[in-house]
Amino acid sequence: MTDTSDQADRDAWRAALHDSVHEFATALRRLHDENPQPETPILSEAAYLLASELWDRRFTVTEITKAFLEAAAGLPGYTDGNEVRP
Repeated sequence: MTDTSDQADRDAWRAALHDSVHEFATALRRLHDENPQPETPILSEAAYLLASELWDRRFTVTEITKAFLEAAAGLPGYTDGNEVRP
């Protein structure tokens, strides 16, 4: 493969990853907005279910924990100090 086709493959893979996560986040927002049990924290429940689904698909507990911790640690830089997207 050429460098150009390698880059195209990487770009397509990255786009598929982004699209999958975007669809998941959009579905969670809808479920949050329509939640008939407001005492049930949607994000906590979803994070637990996602972690257990990842484990069921043979990601290790270490990989899952590291990914969640790294995501939480990186979020302040992404949000630029905003609690909610303006």
